[in-house]
Amino acid sequence: MQYKANSPEDYISQVPEERKETLHRLRKTIKDNLPKGFEEGMQYSFISYFVPHSVYPDGYHCNPKEPLPFMSFASQKNSVNFYHSGIYANKEIHDWFVAEYPKYCKRKLDMGKSCVRFKKLEEIPYELIAELVRKISVDEWISTYESAIKNK
Repeated sequence: MQYKANSPEDYISQVPEERKETLHRLRKTIKDNLPKGFEEGMQYSFISYFVPHSVYPDGYHCNPKEPLPFMSFASQKNSVNFYHSGIYANKEIHDWFVAEYPKYCKRKLDMGKSCVRFKKLEEIPYELIAELVRKISVDEWISTYESAIKNK
């Protein structure tokens, strides 16, 4: 589902009532653990966390007018999806997350390249997400990103 929102608050106000508390809690978990330098806002119609132009003026190589994306989440038709570029770009982070997930959740991990889908909202592993959010600083993300685009 796509929402036309101008802010994270606006986005959450538009989701179905039964998802609002979950999105508020997920947002709080991320904001409480987000390393300094990242900013919250809307990007690609999702609640997003990115490296602002004031920190990384080059922006995102696909569209330099966009700040460098890092992490986001969204309410989709059948799930709440959490996107984390570090899982995709850093094998150590990916492997750590995949190994830790069963310690927090009984269900099988439903994951794409950078997307973790949560179909049972009551089973979102907030503590694991908090730990993941803390794992990569802005400088580490910029370095990982620059290495990845140079190797393409």
